[in-house]
Amino acid sequence: MSDRLLEGRRAEQATHSPWLMLAMATIGFALNFWAWALISPLGPLFREQGTLGTLSESDVALMVAVPVIVGSLGRIVVGALTDKLGGRVMFPIVSGATIVPILFLAFFALDSYALILVGGFFLGISGTAFAIGVPFVNAWFPPERRGLAVGIFGAGMGGTAISALTTVKLYTNVGEKAPFLITAAALAVYAVLAWVIMRDAPGRTAPTTSLVARLSANARLPITWQACLLYAVAFGGYVAFSVYLPAYLKTDYGLTPADAANRMAGFVVVAVVMRPVGGWLSDKLGPIPVLATAYAVVVVGAGVAATHPILEHIGTVAFLAMAAALGAGSGATFALIAKVTEPSRVGGVTGLVGAAGGLGGFVPPLIMGYVYGRTDSYAIGLWMLSVTAALTLLLTVTVVRHTERAHDERVSSAAADPAARNA
Repeated sequence: MSDRLLEGRRAEQATHSPWLMLAMATIGFALNFWAWALISPLGPLFREQGTLGTLSESDVALMVAVPVIVGSLGRIVVGALTDKLGGRVMFPIVSGATIVPILFLAFFALDSYALILVGGFFLGISGTAFAIGVPFVNAWFPPERRGLAVGIFGAGMGGTAISALTTVKLYTNVGEKAPFLITAAALAVYAVLAWVIMRDAPGRTAPTTSLVARLSANARLPITWQACLLYAVAFGGYVAFSVYLPAYLKTDYGLTPADAANRMAGFVVVAVVMRPVGGWLSDKLGPIPVLATAYAVVVVGAGVAATHPILEHIGTVAFLAMAAALGAGSGATFALIAKVTEPSRVGGVTGLVGAAGGLGGFVPPLIMGYVYGRTDSYAIGLWMLSVTAALTLLLTVTVVRHTERAHDERVSSAAADPAARNA
């Protein structure tokens, strides 16, 4: 009987290969992030057209912020639920649930600011998909490949770029409902395929404790708060530049909106590409050297940018170097989590860390806007980013390095003394 079970598991793993599971998870992440970012490109358009009445800059900011905040905080619960139920269940649930607010926005909310806020609140569900994919992918790959695998999955954050490039064009050229209906259809197809194709990794064990107990236990792990800080700077910095870079370039360098948007797109592409590279390098060199190098690059890049260099040469290099560093740092953060966290807790830890990263993206734009409003200069805000990256670098090479070494010592001890595993 045991031989048959073993054969069945091998057949299952051969049919549902790790790379197929990674591909399905990455596609699901990208589609859900596409949906998550649907409102953001339309905010300025609604203000210009006046279809929702007279909107202030604060009104537009709230409209854009609601799904991001809900999606970021929702990862905490969804990550813990993924540990319990598995990604095979959670991906179809979240993808299917997201269709409801998308259709609500398309058919009932496009002429009402209040209803857009309601729809945006529930649209935030899609932003939780990140906390599903990391533990799902992590369980399918051996430790020496998890950094690359989780990094490739993380590149699905490029789904926000799909929304940025297509939403306004579809809205104005095809029809107001078009971007919503296309996204809803894509999610519906994906939800069905995910249920049919995806399988949780063989040998996955579900926790038996309550959701609240797991959240509390995960929050007390040293790696959780350390990774929260690392990711708040790395991914938060990426989000902040994605949101604020066009305004910065238009104001400080006098670029046209189109030119500024194109440069922002270049920044996003570099960061997305470097995320799996950061994970791969973490597998080869270890997460700590990759993280330390990434934050060091941000220290220098932000310092250079603060001096208002010529954009066509030094300025462009500084911003693209920071994009590469922030992308690689984001990938390395989850390579570190995958390395030092028990597989049954990866989802819960990912949820907390993902929330920190999403919320971390709000702080820099607020500071930059506040400082510019008081000084007519972005230099102080960029110097603050440089100092923050320097402090994060110091944390990485001291406290975080100690956490990694303590884990390595426990693994070595367990390997040398099998009885230690049961201690």
